[in-house]
Amino acid sequence: MAVELQILGRAVKAVQHRQHRALDSRLASIGSTLAQWDALRAIGRTPGASARQLAAATFQSEQAFGTLAGRLVAQGLVDRRPGHGRRIEHHLTAEGERVLNAGHDVADTVLGECFEGLTEAERQTLLALLRKIEESQPEPPAG
Repeated sequence: MAVELQILGRAVKAVQHRQHRALDSRLASIGSTLAQWDALRAIGRTPGASARQLAAATFQSEQAFGTLAGRLVAQGLVDRRPGHGRRIEHHLTAEGERVLNAGHDVADTVLGECFEGLTEAERQTLLALLRKIEESQPEPPAG
């Protein structure tokens, strides 16, 4: 019997939604949101990255990322510095590093709970299948 693709797509979305709600709820305990922590994580991975690069890394528009980065600067979590040409580089502050690391601990706990029903082999299979889907899909046009 064939799997209905819309049901499969909705199941993936439902799991992601539950994960995001749990992460957002628990990240509040460290004074962050999922969007803020994800931005800190992207900046921590690529210090000096531009807003365009960071928007792509966090699945946001440049405008949405710029608004979020402005809030992170106002909270003292991120520094913006002039880069080459008109480029603005993003760097974590010491407080940003602290929140990022606290968020890693929260995420490890939440994601451990989310995937506790799967064996290690099932987790590896799931990851391989999701990567296979991701790699086979063309990037949608920007807009």
